[in-house]
Amino acid sequence: MNYEGGTYDVIVIGAGHAGVEAGLAAARSGSKTLMLTLNLDAVAFMPCNPSVGGPAKGIVVRELDALGGEMAKNIDKTHIQMKMLNTGKGPAVRALRAQADKFMYQHEMKNTIEEQENLTLRQGLVEKLIVEDDVCKGVVTNTGAEYTSSTVVITTGTYLRGKIILGELAYESGPNNMQPSVQLSHELKALGFDLVRFKTGTPPRVNGNSIDYSKTEIQPGDDQPRAFSYETTKFITDQLPCWLTYTGEATHQIINDNLSRSPMYSGMIEGTGPRYCPSIEDKIVRFNDKPKHQIFLEPEGRNTTEVYVQGLSTSLPEDVQFKILQSIPGLENVKMMRPGYAIEYDAMVPTQLWPTLETKKVENLFTAGQINGTSGYEEAAGQGLMAGMNASLKAQGKEPVILDRSDAYIGVMIDDLVTKGTNEPYRLLTSRAEYRLLLRHDNADLRLTEIGYQAGMIEQERYDRFLSKKEAIEQEKQRMRKATIQPGPELEKMLTSKNSSLITEAVTAMHLLKRPELGYDDIFPLTGFTSRVTPDIAEQVEIQTKYEGYISKQLDQVNKMKKMEMKKIPENLDYSVISGIATEARQKLTEVKPLSVGQASRVSGVNPADISILLVYLEQGKLARVGEA
Repeated sequence: MNYEGGTYDVIVIGAGHAGVEAGLAAARSGSKTLMLTLNLDAVAFMPCNPSVGGPAKGIVVRELDALGGEMAKNIDKTHIQMKMLNTGKGPAVRALRAQADKFMYQHEMKNTIEEQENLTLRQGLVEKLIVEDDVCKGVVTNTGAEYTSSTVVITTGTYLRGKIILGELAYESGPNNMQPSVQLSHELKALGFDLVRFKTGTPPRVNGNSIDYSKTEIQPGDDQPRAFSYETTKFITDQLPCWLTYTGEATHQIINDNLSRSPMYSGMIEGTGPRYCPSIEDKIVRFNDKPKHQIFLEPEGRNTTEVYVQGLSTSLPEDVQFKILQSIPGLENVKMMRPGYAIEYDAMVPTQLWPTLETKKVENLFTAGQINGTSGYEEAAGQGLMAGMNASLKAQGKEPVILDRSDAYIGVMIDDLVTKGTNEPYRLLTSRAEYRLLLRHDNADLRLTEIGYQAGMIEQERYDRFLSKKEAIEQEKQRMRKATIQPGPELEKMLTSKNSSLITEAVTAMHLLKRPELGYDDIFPLTGFTSRVTPDIAEQVEIQTKYEGYISKQLDQVNKMKKMEMKKIPENLDYSVISGIATEARQKLTEVKPLSVGQASRVSGVNPADISILLVYLEQGKLARVGEA
């Protein structure tokens, strides 16, 4: 028998990395929010790699922070190691990566949620959605509690009909032997949603005290203090190292000898796995010409001996996993604490979503995270924030926020999902962003703080600091344009030390700064300036100056694409009456229902000829509507 559990503006189902950002975003943007999770002890749990960031992903974490999210602040408070990747390359591919203390990360995030105004955290298993006339109006839990709301966000991760597979053993379970969510999956199917079966996996964990680190290579964090959040002022300096070792011929032989016992090759696993994070058995088969593969040994926290064996994701039987571990240098006498496993789960076909992450079939119902076919904590968090924010804005009767591909990696990811879909767990890569020189680690605040502020996610004090930073950057650029540097011994010495060509006449500081081999710190002593800007201002001045031409070209490309985005397509346009469009394009456009010509041009199976015909049709004003043809 049902009972009234309460009324809210937004209900979030799940408290993983998508759920916590969704709940916090909804609450911070002014909505009374309820977050329901299967287990309060698993809030922000890291069932796989205990890390945050990396190429593209680290930029997403910065974007989350610029929009008012929590992941950046949380990892800054709880990491055991942090380093900047790709420092020898250009700014477009630089990104932070941090090893997390997974237990501290959970506890800190749970405490943040508990202290957040407008947000209620409660344990409960949602089994039913309250849907009337294709409008979601609340949820019902397995205990009969009925919660009503204006909007609902589903962030169930890998729990939907989750099944763990380990060798010949298979059983219903969420990650790490937690309770799965079975009935909600059936509920979504009953509502008419198309679901697919995906798979991911995790490696074994071992006892760090049983590792011979003398046979491995130390991987320390950066000496320079780093942070993801623009607001972090206290830095963790007592970092723990990770360690690098490799598989070898013996490892590969063990795997090849036991492929018949692998669920991947025996047919037990039906779900599609992530291309960019394959299991070790998949790596050995696909890359059989490689004599070795990297294995990173990553501590799971400061107060545990458990070590995550990164690169050894597997679902092979437990006895085989143990043999594999012992064949790796440094792990000859290792003690395995937990075996690796594969997990299958149901996911939504993401083309059933609008760019706001609201479902097309059921109004006021949003989905975010791995349920939308992605992999990774950062991808989940990015979607969670956008879904929570838009669910809140809709509950308040306000316009949604949709990030362009030129605004953020989060915008690239969501556009990829809702426009192209995905036939495997989707992972963000720098190569997916055509405007990646604009979407840098260093400028996430300049790109997105205004959007977060307008959505109610950024407080006034922080916004004022942001405006001051923008002004300081422009003032310093002006100062560098006006500063004249004369030829002389000091300048000659500096240029010679940097293998930079000498000058024979006066130039501006800005002119010198354009040289790739010279940095702001090289030029500043020659300017005669009595005051110095902060390092973040200097960084922006240097990057914007050096890459001015490339940035300008990308902005021109963005402006051309925005003209296509401005050409709106009616939601109920009947593509069947537009003669000349290819059959595949017509089917895909009908399925995706793009909101603009720009989005239509990115739909898989739609070619430039189809777009030309669509443009002509729209410009002629022949907007055939469903039922009017």
